[in-house]
Amino acid sequence: MSEATTGMTRNTRQRAEVLALLREVDGFHSAQQLHQMLLDRQARVGLTTVYRTLQLLVDTGELDSTKLPGGEQLYRRCSQSRHHHHLVCRGCGRTVEVAGPAVERWADQVASQHGFTDVGHTMEIFGTCGTCAA
Repeated sequence: MSEATTGMTRNTRQRAEVLALLREVDGFHSAQQLHQMLLDRQARVGLTTVYRTLQLLVDTGELDSTKLPGGEQLYRRCSQSRHHHHLVCRGCGRTVEVAGPAVERWADQVASQHGFTDVGHTMEIFGTCGTCAA
């Protein structure tokens, strides 16, 4: 393992702060939003550390990430370890994890028709939750 890789997996106080915050917040949040929440707690964590920690957690499957239509990347800790999809409120960021067996069958069928194997996908459905709509 390279020194750079070892450094990314080493536990640090800053990484622990990010993880603690992610355990407490619901919904998807940007790295900047999470960084601001940490600053509000007087945590001394740099924005670069937040980005690196989030990417590490996405790579290890501990976080889900999604990209908004405008390109902003958002992150959240998921309660399900199996493959799932998300309903995301554009207003408040509230997120509901949903299974999508029909989507899975469709993705496999389309991939097969085009000669693809070992396929994966992500799907987020953006809308407005009942609370925000009221």
